[in-house]
Amino acid sequence: MSGSLWLKRPATGATPLPAIPRPRREAPAGRTTAPGGPPPRAAAGHPAGQPAAQAVPTSGTRPTGSPGQRAQPGPAGRPAPHDAAGRPAPHDAAGRPAPTGSAGQRAQPGLPGQPAPHGAAGRPAEPTPPPAAGELASDPLDELAGRLDGFVAAAVHPDEIAAILESDGMTDEHIRLTYGRADSFSLAEDLYARVERRHPEPEAPPGGAWYGELAGCLLRGLVFALPGLAYVLAAPLLAGAHGRFGLPAGTVPLLAGAVTGWVWNQALSHRAYTWLGLGDRPAAARALLTGAPAGALAGTAVALATAAPGETPAAVFAAGQSLYLAAATVLLVLGRERALLCALLPLTGAFPAFRWDLPDALRTGLLLASLTASVAFASLVLRPGVRRGAGGRGGPPRAASLPYGFFGLGSGLLVLHAGVGDTLVSGAGAVIALTLSMGPAEWLLHRFRGESLARLRTLSTAREFRRAVTGTLVLCLGGYLTVLLALTLTATLAWPGAPWPTLPRLVTLLLIGTVLWLGLLLQAFGAVLSAATVCLLAAAAQTVEPVAGPLATGGAAAVLAALTCALLVRPTAHRA
Repeated sequence: MSGSLWLKRPATGATPLPAIPRPRREAPAGRTTAPGGPPPRAAAGHPAGQPAAQAVPTSGTRPTGSPGQRAQPGPAGRPAPHDAAGRPAPHDAAGRPAPTGSAGQRAQPGLPGQPAPHGAAGRPAEPTPPPAAGELASDPLDELAGRLDGFVAAAVHPDEIAAILESDGMTDEHIRLTYGRADSFSLAEDLYARVERRHPEPEAPPGGAWYGELAGCLLRGLVFALPGLAYVLAAPLLAGAHGRFGLPAGTVPLLAGAVTGWVWNQALSHRAYTWLGLGDRPAAARALLTGAPAGALAGTAVALATAAPGETPAAVFAAGQSLYLAAATVLLVLGRERALLCALLPLTGAFPAFRWDLPDALRTGLLLASLTASVAFASLVLRPGVRRGAGGRGGPPRAASLPYGFFGLGSGLLVLHAGVGDTLVSGAGAVIALTLSMGPAEWLLHRFRGESLARLRTLSTAREFRRAVTGTLVLCLGGYLTVLLALTLTATLAWPGAPWPTLPRLVTLLLIGTVLWLGLLLQAFGAVLSAATVCLLAAAAQTVEPVAGPLATGGAAAVLAALTCALLVRPTAHRA
């Protein structure tokens, strides 16, 4: 979720310390020094100290020129040059003709062989007077404040300035020697107090921006939930005796394959999104091309390993489920939600199955049609990854994607506990509601991010920013829980034979939703390891002791809320 501002380095040859003025040394008597040039030397063939204008020409010819004017010496055998008015041209101390400017102007001394600079009116440019001997050197902090004026004026806390100073490589020793401050924090406080606050007005969002984002997020939520219809179509095909742990037959391999796919594909998605953030789409496709098939094989292997005798149909269905998860990950990461929606359309044939019994051949055909379309679309969008050289760089470290996989494991286990707390039928409404709510959850995450950036540009103090962000956080989380509750009640009413959820079950579901949304928020701001740890601990506690599920989930929600308030109310957390 991260551009950087960098200090503008001084120009080449500039010194970080101000120049100390020193008095000029007086020239010795009888010796003249041209300003800006070397001391004069005696002309060739003339005695030292004799003026060049009084030297006798070596030629025996009588000097020519205007009446009453004496010719100036020049090269041997040639008369000295004259100007346009007939007067002898001026010479420098070495006997050479001095460069001339406009008519009637005498050239000023400068670099050898070059005329001195002149002003706009043709007059010689005045030399810059040296600073007075008693004048104090200016504070170098003024120069630094001038360079960072725009950033310092927009900062809402000195810590923002300290962060940019440290990112530019300013050490405490350099700050002490150059600016006379103890460290970057002291320097940042001085800059913050010296520059007046000027916060630019936030740019108005383009027309329909929120509507466009909401439509895309709702589309993603729909494609998250539609695969649940596959279980409705496959339910008669997986029917059998009671399975293990008091669950229906085939539940264990199905859940094992699904959890494996969630963990693998969550980490794979992070790696592919990292490549996309670097602007290398072929490398992202290359990562998906190698990682998605490996995830499908891993999910299939785990499902087959956990299948008991008589659960072969469930293991086969779990293999198809793993293949679909890999294809859906490819399409979602590369932004092909509409293609995935088209691939899932055959599953809508499950709606008549709620009231009528469909033939097994039709059920199997609808499942295979959707799976085949998903794999075909994913293969088409992965063509850039097949090109030679795609993803040739080392890329981001693979270990950086592991916390995202752990977060997928923890959140997936929490969702499963919400779905199989009593029976599959009673928990179906909760699972459908949680799945469908991921679309509005994603939109509210975007909304929180946008509102925080707007407050960062408009508010002038850290306290005001903290209050505004806290209020936005409460509103977004409350909006998500409201949507989750409405979806739960709607799914319960639409599912035939589903019992009405009790109050404790609704509270547990809302706590799980709080954990998921806050975890996604922390993940979006880079604190994924903390979110993954909390989710894993809550899921482990609920697995070991199902009765302690509400307590574990409530504790996880409280910890994540405290982490969110501690991290995201700081202005530096929202700097891009």
